[in-house]
Amino acid sequence: MTEQQKIQSLKKHKAIATGLFLFMAFVYFLMVYLAQDSDAKWLGYVEAFAEAGMVGALADWFAVTALFRYPLGLKIPHTNLIENSKNAIGNNLGQFVTENFLTSKTIRPYIEKLDFVKYAADWLNKSPNQEMLQEEIILFSKKIVNELDDQAVTDFLTLKGDEILKQFHLSDLVSSGLEYILEKEKHNEILEAILPKAKEYIIESDLIIKDKLNEKHPVISFFAGRKISKGVVEGVLSFLDEVEEDPHHPVRQNMERIIREQIQKIKHSPEWQVKLESLRDDFVTKERLSRYAADFWLTIKESLIESFDDSNSVLQRYIQKNILKLSQNLNENQEMIDKLNGWIRHFIYRMILRNVNQVEALISNTVDKWEGKELSEKLELEVGKDLQFIRINGTLVGGLVGLLIYTITQLVFH
Repeated sequence: MTEQQKIQSLKKHKAIATGLFLFMAFVYFLMVYLAQDSDAKWLGYVEAFAEAGMVGALADWFAVTALFRYPLGLKIPHTNLIENSKNAIGNNLGQFVTENFLTSKTIRPYIEKLDFVKYAADWLNKSPNQEMLQEEIILFSKKIVNELDDQAVTDFLTLKGDEILKQFHLSDLVSSGLEYILEKEKHNEILEAILPKAKEYIIESDLIIKDKLNEKHPVISFFAGRKISKGVVEGVLSFLDEVEEDPHHPVRQNMERIIREQIQKIKHSPEWQVKLESLRDDFVTKERLSRYAADFWLTIKESLIESFDDSNSVLQRYIQKNILKLSQNLNENQEMIDKLNGWIRHFIYRMILRNVNQVEALISNTVDKWEGKELSEKLELEVGKDLQFIRINGTLVGGLVGLLIYTITQLVFH
């Protein structure tokens, strides 16, 4: 019911109560007038009923009116009670609510009955609500991404990247990498990839060998330069063929041995640790790391914004999938339902009990801030309709009591 409807209802019931009083007054004076020219006994009974009803109506009008204002504007003691007792009402109301409604005994049974997850599940089961939730998640996430300071994010990534790099034991990392190469025989694969290229280079270097021989030993080159260069090339090619064809060739074994020796040196040599850290610091400078971080963040940011705007993006489908999964769990996963309800109930229970004093203070302070007249008008608007029934009932009951007294008097004394 709106405030305007409450006002109209209050006026209506005031009119009924007042009209009933006027009716009783009219009947009373009519009976007095008729009794002057008639000896009819029923006139006395009606007169007694109307007189007592009129008195009851006046008494209850005074009592009801005295709650909210001064009757007829007369400042009679103990009237206009609500306005004059505003502060006490606020304090007592706050105390009454907290002592009778916000106690562990009254709160716990009510909270234990509440199925918060069911409310959430019923809401989330509806497709429009799922779409709305997804849209709100996207809008919220997009707002966060757009409002992030690019430089601040870059500085953060740079700082964390530098910390992570410095936490690495480069000697362990490099030695582990070399051990992996040996374990998986990747060194043989590397060698087999290099050998064909090496042979191609040797074949192409025939003239280079001849020119170098001519440069260093021109006489020998004049008489046997071609033959010597050819022999060198063929000898080297033959050697490389042997290495390539023999999986147990000494070169391969020496290569594995050298790698294992280097692994031990890298693991235990302080010099290697210094070399690797120096290499890291020379290669990954803060300026370069900052540039990488900026490029990384801008790429991620651009990708996220595109995903936010594309309803078919992987991100949007992922969010939609997880909303559906959440809805399913809220309906079917009893273990999850019990846990969530338990957490929510415990949280609300603790929050209410922890803030009981604040609730009392809120009620008291709110009432204190109201003007006395405002409080009186608010209360009259809420309960005034029911109080008019007191006036109506007082009129009728008063009339009946007056009639009963008159009847007993007639029976006993006449």
